Amino acid sequence: MNRRQWIYIAGISLVALLLGVLTSQWIYKTGLASEPAIKAFFANSWKTPDGKSVDTENWRGKVLVVNFWASWCPPCVEEMPTLDKLQQEFSSKNVLFVGIGIDSPSNIREFLQKTPVSYPIVIGGLEGSNLSKQMGNTQGALPYTIIINAGGKAISSKLGKISEEELRSAIKSAL
Repeated sequence: MNRRQWIYIAGISLVALLLGVLTSQWIYKTGLASEPAIKAFFANSWKTPDGKSVDTENWRGKVLVVNFWASWCPPCVEEMPTLDKLQQEFSSKNVLFVGIGIDSPSNIREFLQKTPVSYPIVIGGLEGSNLSKQMGNTQGALPYTIIINAGGKAISSKLGKISEEELRSAIKSAL
């Protein structure tokens, strides 16, 4: 190949790379929860694993780290100690972690007896799975974590196990 062909190929490659980056940013931003989905999250009648109602008004005005999980999901279980550690670290900074169990109340109660956490856990069930999808989890897989700033706007999300560094960075950007 001559020099002109190499320049042509390099130019096309650069354009393709830029389009890929721009498209991935657009997909990432449009994958976040919409205002109606966040309103639905707050309006839902959440219950604790022991059947008590949860007043989500206490969650408003805080940075929320909402984590959809299940006791049968290995990556969900693996990340819970990190979530618990960061809840304790950031609790004085108006940050609240909320775990939404996509599982039966009895499975969640049994799991929490063995693995207690310092943040609220609520029962999601099938409705929680649907809400997870409305909040940007188009694949419906677990774990799924979404950060909602104190103004009630989704600012980031992660499908799959989240690392301590990723989560700490997302929380700090929400503060």
